[in-house]
This record gives sequence, C-alpha cells and structure tokens, in this order.
Amino acid sequence: MAVADTLRPRLARVRAGSVLLGPAFVAAVAYVDPGNVAANVSAGAQYGYLLVWVVIVANLMAGLVQYLSAKLGLVTGKSLPEALRERMPRGGRLAYWAQAEFVAMATDLAEVVGGAIALNLLFGLPLLAGGLVTGVVSMGLLLVQDKRGQRPFERVVTGLLAVIAIGFLASLFVAPPSPSGLAGGLVPHFAGGESVLLAAAMLGATVMPHAVYLHSGLARDRHGHASGRKLAGLLRVTRFDVALAMLLAGAVNLAMILLAATNLEGMSGVDSIAGVHSAVSGTLGAGIALLFAVGLLASGLASTSVGAYAGAMIMQGLLRKRVPLLLRRLVTLLPAVVVLAAGADPSRALVVSQVVLSFGIPFALIPLVKLTSDRSLMGADVNRRATTVLASMVAGLIVVLNVALICLTFAGD
Repeated sequence: MAVADTLRPRLARVRAGSVLLGPAFVAAVAYVDPGNVAANVSAGAQYGYLLVWVVIVANLMAGLVQYLSAKLGLVTGKSLPEALRERMPRGGRLAYWAQAEFVAMATDLAEVVGGAIALNLLFGLPLLAGGLVTGVVSMGLLLVQDKRGQRPFERVVTGLLAVIAIGFLASLFVAPPSPSGLAGGLVPHFAGGESVLLAAAMLGATVMPHAVYLHSGLARDRHGHASGRKLAGLLRVTRFDVALAMLLAGAVNLAMILLAATNLEGMSGVDSIAGVHSAVSGTLGAGIALLFAVGLLASGLASTSVGAYAGAMIMQGLLRKRVPLLLRRLVTLLPAVVVLAAGADPSRALVVSQVVLSFGIPFALIPLVKLTSDRSLMGADVNRRATTVLASMVAGLIVVLNVALICLTFAGD
C-alpha cells in the first residue's frame, strides 16, 4: 500500500507531462522525409558504412537546434520569424522571406516526389498522378489542423511518424548490420568529393530549416507565453519532448543508411529509390519491401503537410501576411508537379533538393543562436555560455561544409 501511495503521485506527474508532449514530434517529421531516404540510402549503397557518423552528428545537432527553437517560442511568446521581423528593416525582411520560400519549395519538392515514388511502387500510379494524389491527401491533413486545431494534427502526424519508423526499422531485424562496419562508420572521414556532396545532402535532409522556424511557433501555440515556475516546467518537458522525438528520428535515419550499407553496397541499379525497393525485395523479401514503400509514403504525406504549415508560419511571421493553408498547399505543389511532368530523375531530384536545403540552414541557425543568446530578449533563460559556443560551432560547421560543397561543384569534382 505504501509503495502504491508513493508511485501514484509520480505516475500522475508522468501522465501530466506526457500530455504536454507533441510539438517536437511534428517538427521531427521533417527529419525523416523522402529526402532523407534518398540521401541516406545513396550514401549507404555507394559508400557502405562510411557516412554513418554524419547521421549521428547531424541528429545531435538537430536535437540542440530544435530545443533552442522551442525555447525561443516559450520564453518570448514569439516564433523565430516574428522575432526576426522586429529586428529587420522591410527590405531585409523581404529578402529573408524570399530565401526561406526558395528553401520551402525545395522541401516540398522532395516530399511530394517521395510520395509519388511510393504510390508508384505500391499501386503502379504514374509519378505525376502520384504527386497530385500526395498533394490532395496532404491538403486533407492540413484541414485537420485548420478545422480541428493543433492537438489533433499532432496526433495524426505522430501516428504517421510511427508508421515511418516501422517501415524503415523492420529491415534491421531481418538483416542486422555488421558490428565492425558500424564501428568503423562512427569515425569521421570522407572518400572524395561525391562523399562530401552526399554528406551535405544528408545534413540538409536532417537539420531542416523549416523545422527550425516551425518549432518555435508550435511550442508557443501549444503552451502559450509562460513565466516563472510554469515556464521552467515547460522547458523541462520540452527537453524530454525533443530528446524522444530526435531519438526516434535518428533511429529511422540510421536504419536507412544501415539498410543500404548492409544489403545494397556495390549492387547495380540502386541509384534510385525504385531500384532500392526492387533490391530490397530481392534480398530481404517482399514483406520488407512493402514496409519500405509504406514508410516512404507516410513520410511524404506527413512531411509535405508539415512543410506547408511551416511555410505559412514563416510568411505570417516575417510579412504579417496570412495565406490560407490550402491555397499555400496548391502554390507550393506546382514546382514538384513541373518536375514530375518534365520527366526528371526523381531520385536525383530528391538528393539535389537536400543540397539546396543545406544552403538554407545558416539563415535559420545563425539568427536562432544569436537571439537565444541575447539576455535582453531571453532574460534568465538566455543560453549558457557553453550552449552558445556549442551552437555556434554547429552553425559554423554547416557553413564550412556548404563552402566545401560550392568549391567541389565548381571544380567539377
């Protein structure tokens, strides 16, 4: 009886805290989108376990970044775009919004194309028809948020995240990775210019600019602008929320590269997601291939909805212009439809889109680090010096990698 009396308050606190979880899982969907599939599978198929360390490092970076974004929203009561609007002249806001929109289009391209590929694999739909179906279904998901509110939207997206996890983690139980190969992949190194290009694509697919903007608004909208003990409690729950969400997203990303490194390295015809699906079917069986395709479809549907939501929040925050989510969905769907209608290689389009995303990361990260390190804005919850140094190193590493990518591209390596 005494034990039960002791456990009861703890269980009540756990239940109360679990109710507050959710925003990080919506943001985490951005870290397991179809661009991740293309970048991670390409890395594993071409280089085996070589770039496993990139997935680990990128996921750790993402956890820090997402927590800082959520903290900014909780402490200030403003999303990152809103905080930037107050500190930028009109011309600067317009230019900043233009680059954010360009990155958002690259994001949507990857997600819609990924959904189209999945529908082609599952039902034989032509890619263009699959892209349109993905766009229509994502509109339905956005209607959940628009009509029912944030909590139901979080539940739907978290459910899709669970489907994604099952789809990609299943292969590890059928064909476990080599322990020695996995250990070797944890040592940071490259193998030529193409491996750097893929590392940049993997980074762009993991640390997503729109997720950085979005999480600040999600946390603020979910919990409000708190202070004192309530704020301290929310920040603790948010750390737990981010840790759980990024652990799940990191496991899925790791499963993607390990799937390819363990089963597809050196095989011909695995330079496309369709080729990977066929190879997975041949090596691991039709059941695992089906789960792979279902996970890819859930990834495309969930991530394109979250991306459209983020784009609307960015525009509203920077320009004070509110565009209906469904209209925005239609506009941002166009580039993906054009790419599919033109017959471009969908898998290559996915990888290139992730490289474009990597160039947008500094525009989100550098202001985030600066704002959360500003005592006049954050008060007692300003970043500790060690946090600021670490976050600055993260932003600096990403910028350096992008510069290297530019040099390699122009050098034709």
